Amino acid sequence: MSLLEAKVKSVLSGDTVILHNINNPKQERTLSLAFVTAPRLRREGDELFAFESRDFLRRLLVGKVVQFRVLYKIPTGANREYGIVSLPNRTQLPEQAVAEGWLKLRDDAGRKDDSDDAAALLEKLQVLEARAKADSKGLWQESGGRISSSSELSDPKKFVEENKGKDISAIVEKVLAGDRLIVRLLLSPTEHVQTMVLLAGIRAPATKRTNPSDGKEQPAEPFGDESHQFVETRLLQRNVVANILGVSPNGQLVANIKHPVNGSIAPHLLKAGLAKCTDHHTTLLGQEMGSYRQAEKAAKDSRQGVYQGHVAQKTSGAGELEAIVSRIQSADTLFLRNKAGVDRRINLSSVRQPKPTDPKQSPWGPEAKEFLRKKLIGKHVKFHIDGKRAATEGYDEREMATVTYQGKNIGLLLVENGMASVIRHRQDDTDRSPIYDDLLLAEQAAQEAQKGLWSPKAPATKQYVDYSESLEKAKRQLTLLSRQRKVPAIVDFVKSGSRFTVLVPRENAKLTFVLSGIRAPRSARNPTDKGEPFGQEAHDFANKRLQQRDVEIDVEDCDKVGGFIGSLYINRENFAKALLEEGLASVHAYSAEKTGNANELFAAEQKAKDARKGLWHDYDPSQEDGVEETGEAADINGQNGDAAAARRKDYRDVVVTHVDNTGRLKLQQVGTGTAALTELMSAFRSFHLNPSNSQGLPNPPKAGDFVAAKFTADDEWYRARIRRNNREAKEAEVVYIDYGNSEVVPWSRLRPLSQPQFSHTKLKPQALDAQLSFIQLPGNPEYLADAVNLIAQETADRQLVANVDQVDKDGTLWVTLFDPKDSKTGEDSVNAEVISEGLAMVPKKLKAWERSASDVLVALNKRQVTAKEERRGQWEYGDLTED
Repeated sequence: MSLLEAKVKSVLSGDTVILHNINNPKQERTLSLAFVTAPRLRREGDELFAFESRDFLRRLLVGKVVQFRVLYKIPTGANREYGIVSLPNRTQLPEQAVAEGWLKLRDDAGRKDDSDDAAALLEKLQVLEARAKADSKGLWQESGGRISSSSELSDPKKFVEENKGKDISAIVEKVLAGDRLIVRLLLSPTEHVQTMVLLAGIRAPATKRTNPSDGKEQPAEPFGDESHQFVETRLLQRNVVANILGVSPNGQLVANIKHPVNGSIAPHLLKAGLAKCTDHHTTLLGQEMGSYRQAEKAAKDSRQGVYQGHVAQKTSGAGELEAIVSRIQSADTLFLRNKAGVDRRINLSSVRQPKPTDPKQSPWGPEAKEFLRKKLIGKHVKFHIDGKRAATEGYDEREMATVTYQGKNIGLLLVENGMASVIRHRQDDTDRSPIYDDLLLAEQAAQEAQKGLWSPKAPATKQYVDYSESLEKAKRQLTLLSRQRKVPAIVDFVKSGSRFTVLVPRENAKLTFVLSGIRAPRSARNPTDKGEPFGQEAHDFANKRLQQRDVEIDVEDCDKVGGFIGSLYINRENFAKALLEEGLASVHAYSAEKTGNANELFAAEQKAKDARKGLWHDYDPSQEDGVEETGEAADINGQNGDAAAARRKDYRDVVVTHVDNTGRLKLQQVGTGTAALTELMSAFRSFHLNPSNSQGLPNPPKAGDFVAAKFTADDEWYRARIRRNNREAKEAEVVYIDYGNSEVVPWSRLRPLSQPQFSHTKLKPQALDAQLSFIQLPGNPEYLADAVNLIAQETADRQLVANVDQVDKDGTLWVTLFDPKDSKTGEDSVNAEVISEGLAMVPKKLKAWERSASDVLVALNKRQVTAKEERRGQWEYGDLTED
């Protein structure tokens, strides 16, 4: 009979193999070796040397292509074929196995075949057997061969505890499906265990099976047979390494099965699209799960196997976006504000805040929210939308996002600290976090460390007492709070531009807090209510700056309904002043005087008026002067009125360092301050030339910070203060505090001003605010620009004398500027020059102290008449004061 070719699928015992067609693995045949018999492997206990006999054949043949010839068949029972097998290296079986002593000749060996070939083979086998007996080889050994092999694990959990993480040599005895195998664990040379093992990290489609309850056959799931065959052709009866990881809820072992050459089978199966990742084993696999997800993604992208019809989920199109965290609703829900100022609600992907309905978790809800608030409120973060959760009963549609701050994933941070749990997603959920496996691992670590909501002890709950509930309660708390300066607090809710609910953690107090010294317009309380003009803008501004922020409060008094009145500071800046500067509030003179901050508040309001901001968008200074005049006139009638209203005689040597585009001046007084400044600047220059002092700012600058800044025009370092900050462009607008000019510089041109010898407290800023007396600059922007240019030319690089005519409450000097060389009589002043050029006029409504200087006014009016007649400057088209 001719030789046939086939591949060895498996070895049943030392004398029987299963072969399959090389091109079609489903065509199988069983072949027993002729004339010989081997000890049997039996469920109730193996015969002596049964495993070794089979193992000799298994190692020699499994997975190899062999040639075979059938010599005879025995028709009884299984109609089995008997023959000989030869390997490409000319090894012949059963000869080789008999020579090694692992097979015995059958008693009836000679009666099977009468051919000459068979007789010759039989003779040869008898010689080999006799030699093996003589050498005590294989089955003919006097001792050994007793292997204890059990097919049941009595206590899987205990077995896992003893062997977790260990690599155990094993043989795959049977493949049940792509993700479950019967494996023989070789615990020691004499102890084997056969048990079912689940492949860690994956779930393969099911194969065809019979339901034991009703005997019905359930067909295989799509790609179940392909998955089964993929594993069978690679692992059946191969030596593998089993890395025991855990036990399933049904008591089956979960392990990583590794081929000695190609490593773990799971990623190969995933890449071929013949299995999916399962989240249940993430915590067992740890970091390795990442490579499994990559393999799964590769199958999805190439639409392999179970992903044949897979349509990639549409991402939002936008990659990573930037925003500011404007509000923390709970530990898993945030509001993010984009550059356009629009708020967007997002949920953190795959994490859940402590469940309010779970009595064990609910006490951690406020803790987790506060943890997130401290970390994120007002901070710039990056976020990426991972997917959307459709609207369901009681819930709107939700956007699930990954949020990172300073490169750290916020969801992961919460889970690591036990402030959130991980959502168990369904297999087909697409809105999961891209680092879902890391979250599961972090949750397990937090549980083991008993952190946060996994702690056996509940947190100490903070019960805030509402002291604004009644006037009586408020008065009791007022005495305690008014004694303290700058008490740390949190703005819990913004009721309007100047009214808030604040929490004071160290007092466990909740208060209604009202800003003193100002009046902000009222915003609408509900959709049907109508607010005052700019009320909503003031409310929005306060919301943007203060919502959930850490602040400090100075309590001064309480109102009739239990509200606490005082100053509120955010980043050390008085918030009332910020509202006034934006034109979103006005000074309430009576209460402002009581606060002691009146000058600061009036100056902030004036700044908004000059810039025509908010409430002052149609502000007319001439009307304002009239009001001031009546106010001042009233003063005159009172005590010391004349003294208050008289023009001062106060001559000072000055240098004008800056003229801004509204015509306001910055002056330096020449004197002891000048010498001190010269000395300071010289030391400042040497300090910054020293390379060891060249470190930049340790953190991004904040508005109000004092820094050293390198001026663009001359590349020298000067003392400066941050006015505004642009985090995107990494630039800041700085005001040079000794000269008054400002510019925008990159952060790289800033250094810390922390050296005590250069501090603004050691030598106060030398630039003083000033305005020219007796003149009113044009409202028209073109003439105003000409006037500013003229003042700048007239004052540039000259030491002048200023008569300080009056000093305002906010410290602004009203001055008349002379050059002592040119002006002998005092009539030739910079003020007069601007009027002569027709670039200013004598104010229609004069302040009281201006009216008292009649001689100056007469001279200036003469110049104004001449300028009108000669059609200079703003008079070029005639008298603009006439109707």
